[in-house]
Amino acid sequence: MREMGLRGVVRGKKVITTNPDVARPCPDGKVNRAFHAERPNQLWVSDFTYVPTWSGTVYVAFVIDVFARRIVGWRASTSMTTPLVLDALEQAIWQRKPIGNRSLIHHSDRGSQYLSIKYTERLADAGIDPSVGTVGDSYDNALAESVIGLFKTEVIKQRGPWKTMQDVEWETMQWVEWYNEHRLLSSIGYIPPAEAERRHLDHVGTMDKVA
Repeated sequence: MREMGLRGVVRGKKVITTNPDVARPCPDGKVNRAFHAERPNQLWVSDFTYVPTWSGTVYVAFVIDVFARRIVGWRASTSMTTPLVLDALEQAIWQRKPIGNRSLIHHSDRGSQYLSIKYTERLADAGIDPSVGTVGDSYDNALAESVIGLFKTEVIKQRGPWKTMQDVEWETMQWVEWYNEHRLLSSIGYIPPAEAERRHLDHVGTMDKVA
């Protein structure tokens, strides 16, 4: 092939995003793959993925409210360290203000970022109960991986190749807004996440008036 001026396709190297920290104490799993919530701010799931760019790998972290599959926090970075996932969590806490809600569970995989002291302390400060899945089992965080799958299909694969982190960050921001307000999801009755939450709040308000 070389003599003919031909070259085979070189596949990109897969980036490992979950590096389990077996030495660090780990919270028990409280979800048991039951990704269902009766109301907003009852169960959050978190995960992150990677995006190859011309200037290096970019990582994008998400926090998702399970009730309506709404993305409540996200962050992009060139490093897959604790600040990446912590910034996404901070955005979720700022947006949803769950302080004092002792029934909120946060579920993630066993990545060292989610088991770090800073991350677990922030969950505790916000009154959020941590839950962690088992090692090497994608089903233990299936809902987060499903949303990330949509992100990669509808954004990363459709609009690449990507040049910089800023490009990824801008398109992610646009997609998250569209996803929350307009993306029809079969799991919640073919309506967008924001609409599902509005209907829930309207229903709760009506029930309160009746009571």
